[in-house]
Parts: sequence; structure tokens; C-alpha cells
Amino acid sequence: MTAHAALRDATRQAHDRLDRRFSALNLASIVDYGDFLRAHAAAFLPVEHALERSGAAALIAGWHDIKRGNALKSDLHALGVASPTPENAPDFEQRAELLGGLYVLEGSRLGGKILYKAVGSGFPTRFLASRAPVGHWRSFVAMLEEMLYSDGDRATAGATAVRTFECFERAAGRVLTK
Repeated sequence: MTAHAALRDATRQAHDRLDRRFSALNLASIVDYGDFLRAHAAAFLPVEHALERSGAAALIAGWHDIKRGNALKSDLHALGVASPTPENAPDFEQRAELLGGLYVLEGSRLGGKILYKAVGSGFPTRFLASRAPVGHWRSFVAMLEEMLYSDGDRATAGATAVRTFECFERAAGRVLTK
């Protein structure tokens, strides 16, 4: 099994739970979209910050140019919505943990492309519209394969990715009313 497949399998249930939670929102509604952004901000911002502190820039080419936290803050500001209290991000001390957390954030960029289409006309969309260079995801997956070669590293990355999804679940549970 590839490292990517191992991470996908390890996170399937947590990812599905989070998707179900957010699918209750109508992103064409300004209220729901604001809630969506607030819930994301409560988890995304501390996770992105923790990944940066742990060395994401050494692994991801152009990390400082493709980070999305400022875009998320900008969208919240444009809606006049305050950032919620942040969740506690998982620890990303080991390289495998860092890769597990990055898997969640970089994968969310792909989901953002789909969600972007559902957002109401005229709403601020810097966060969901943020793009990485062409081939970024393929390069990231290749890095996973190169760096997560042992079963132990894959298990560590998978467990950390699940904890990262759970951080988003806690934020959604606290922020969302639906």
C-alpha cells in the first residue's frame, strides 16, 4: 500500500464525519458561509501556525507563498465576522507527524476547489479560491511516498492526520449551530 493510500484509509472515518458536518451548511447563505469560515478558522489557523513552527517550510516548496491563513482572516474580516477562539492544534514534532498534519491541510485545498463553486455570489472567497502551483498535490504525494517509507512512519502520520481532522471536528462542534 502506498503512503498516500495508507493516510487516506487511516483518515477515512474522521474525514467523512467532518464532511457530513459541513455538508449541512448552505454556502450560498451568508450566515452559513460565515459559520463555515469561523469553524475553519478555529482549527485551520492554529494548525497552520503549528505546522509552520514545526518546519513545514523546509518540506513544502514555497510554503510562505501558499499558506492560506491570511486569506481566511481576510474573508472573515470582509464579512465582519470575528475569529473564534482557536482550538489546540496537535503536536507536529516528528517529521511523520508534520506530514500527517500537512496531508490534512494540503488535501483541504482540493476540497476547497469544489466548495468554492457553492459559495454565494459576491462573498469573499480568498480562502477557498487559494491555489497552489500546478503539480503541487502530485509533488506533495511523491514526498509522502519518499518520506513515509516505514510502517511506523505511516502509522504515526495517519494517527496525526486523524488528530488534525479531530481538531477541525471540535471546532465545527463548537462553532456551528446546524
